[in-house]
This record gives sequence, structure tokens and C-alpha cells, in this order.
Amino acid sequence: MSRRVCIVTGTRAEYGLLRGVVEGVAEAPDLILQTVVTGTHLSPEFGMTVGEIEADGVVIDDRVEMLLSSDTAVGVGKAMGLGLIGFSDVFARLKPDVVVVLGDRFEIFAAAAAAMVAGVPLAHIHGGETTEGAFDESIRHSITKMSHLHFVAAAPYRDRVIQLGEDPDRVFLVGGLGVDAINRLTLMDRSALEADPGVRFRSRNLLITFHPVTLDDDDADAQVQALFDALDSMGPDTGLIFTLPNADTGGRALARQIEDYAAARPNAVAYPSLGQLRYLSCMAQVDAVVGNSSSALLEAPSFGIPTVNIGDRQAGRLKAASVIDCAPQRDAIEAALARAHSPEFRKQTATAANPYGEGGASEAIVRVLQEHPLRGLLKKRFRDVAVYGAFPHVGNGVRE
Repeated sequence: MSRRVCIVTGTRAEYGLLRGVVEGVAEAPDLILQTVVTGTHLSPEFGMTVGEIEADGVVIDDRVEMLLSSDTAVGVGKAMGLGLIGFSDVFARLKPDVVVVLGDRFEIFAAAAAAMVAGVPLAHIHGGETTEGAFDESIRHSITKMSHLHFVAAAPYRDRVIQLGEDPDRVFLVGGLGVDAINRLTLMDRSALEADPGVRFRSRNLLITFHPVTLDDDDADAQVQALFDALDSMGPDTGLIFTLPNADTGGRALARQIEDYAAARPNAVAYPSLGQLRYLSCMAQVDAVVGNSSSALLEAPSFGIPTVNIGDRQAGRLKAASVIDCAPQRDAIEAALARAHSPEFRKQTATAANPYGEGGASEAIVRVLQEHPLRGLLKKRFRDVAVYGAFPHVGNGVRE
């Protein structure tokens, strides 16, 4: 009997990572794909990226409207409540055999909680990671505890999921999905990019994404102003390609600041969403990736280009030798940009290994979804490392 695999997606970046899994499940003869979209996919303010999913030929089985016009803490909390209501109805209707989620956003937390209450096994991708500057950290680990199958991107993350009490036989080391996306796509060249989204490349170019830092004591306005001041010091010959932040607490105010900054400068442009193909194609063409987005750590190293990682949002993640960490202050950002453009560092960056692997994660995930027994998954026993031993690296790691 075919298994109904329900994949939930709430943002442009997350769908880009999940696309290989979506395609693999759709092509598997013994799996039935169910796709549920939510979050910014359904918002014109964030590019209405549900259209990109439909353009890929994916049939959308249901939509959960949950975003409010407010991005305050109260607004986000209420959105989570709406999401829990919506996903409860969806899972009751679709009756999936397993729900697949990725990452650490509040939309995904709502989906995970609804699946838990509905008694549907949950498969979680990219667990075990840390992002100490955002409350996503707590959401990610909470989803781990609600999940029954775990697909992690690196050995230390597998260790951390096991440390959280999960059964090692259910924790699969598959690598990062961002590398899969790069390998799967035929990227656009510079001329095609300039003709399509209106990007105008200059002698130097930066791809910039800056998200709110939800647990940082520093003023967000001061942080983004420090970034703007540092970028201005680069001069008008540096092209600045911004992608706007997602629907996080304080995200709308930050997006307006970025839009205003870009509108006032002929060398800058800001997009609600470039889409995965154009985003990764731009990444392949620029001199460095700047900001505090996870993609700058998971994907940029595969292109052999530097990353300037600002502040603490991604603190705790594994980082390639191509990543330069800096404080969210003008002088520190300027120094990091100068280092990223130096011939010595660029030579080092060109050969830096990506700690998230070389690809194959999507296929490994689909294979487990096909083969792993679902019977008995819901009853979990907490695996105390003091009793069972710490971090056994045997049995199920695709890349171990």
C-alpha cells in the first residue's frame, strides 16, 4: 500500500531546499505526494511564491492562511494559533501517513504541533543545528522532540539530536539540502540574469540578506544602519543585490529600511523574492554573500565565494573556511568586506570544503520515507546518553 507523504512548506528558501524531496516523493511509485503551503507563500507582500511552486508542476493539496498584517510578538503568536487550527483541519482531511517539515520557523512549529496532536508521524529535516541569536533555536529543538524521523546535515548535528534523547536508529545523516539544489539546477548566466530580474552587475557585486535578530539586545535599526554605512563605503562601483527578510518579528520594518536604502542608490536593488534559480544564479556571479542568512553558510561555500556573516543570528552553526564572522558594527563589517575581497582570502575560499557535504540528501530522505517502518513510531522512549552511551555512529548514516 502506498504511503501518503505530506510535505509542508512556508517560505521561498525552505521550498527551494525541499524541492528535490518533493520531486523524489512525486516520482516514487510507492509514495503519494501531498503538498501543503502556508506562510509567506500565500502573501503578495512577500512575493506570493506559491506561484513558483505551481510553476514547477506541483499540485497543491491545501493552503493554510496564517500570516497577519502585524509582525509584532503578539501578531506572530496569534499567527501560530491560526496555523495550529488550519493544520489540524488539513491533516484531518488529507490523512497523511507521515508529515515532512524542514527547519525552525514558527509556521513549521504550528504544523508540527498539529501533526503531534493528530497522531501522525513527523519527519524533520535539518534538526540538531544551532542559531543562538534567534528564537528559531528553541523552535528547532522543540520540533525535534515532536518528531519521529530525523534527517540531519552533519555528524555534530546527529550527535545533538541524539543528545536530546532521540533513538540513534531514527537519526539519519544525509547532508545539506542546499548542496542538492545547487547540483540539480542549471544556473542562469550573467546576461540572462540581467535580462530577467533587472539586476545590473558592476565591477564588484554583493548578494545581501539581513534578517531580524530576535534574541539580540542590540537595536535592530542600529545594526542595519551599520551595514548600510559599511556598504556605502564600498562606493558606487559595487552592485548591491538585496533579498528582503521573511515574516519574522520586526521583519516588515526592516524590509522597509532596506527598500528605502536601495531606492535611493543606483547601484542597489531589493527583491521580495528572487526565486531559487535566480537566487543561486546570482550567488554564483557575485564576489561575496553578506548578511545573516543560513544560505550564506549552507550554500555559498559550494560556489567557492566568501561569506561575511554579521552578528549572532547564525552563531553555533558549522562554518566553512570561506566564512568571515564579524560584529554588527560599521568598522567590523568594513574590515570583513575588505578581507573578503583580498586575493589571499579569495584563494583560500576557492578550495574551502562545504561542511554540509557534496549532495545526495534528497535521494537519501526519499529512500528512508519509502523503507522505514511507520508502525510503532509514535511511541518514543527517551534515550538517556548516560544509559545508552553517547553518540553511536553506526547503522543509518548515509555519509558516516
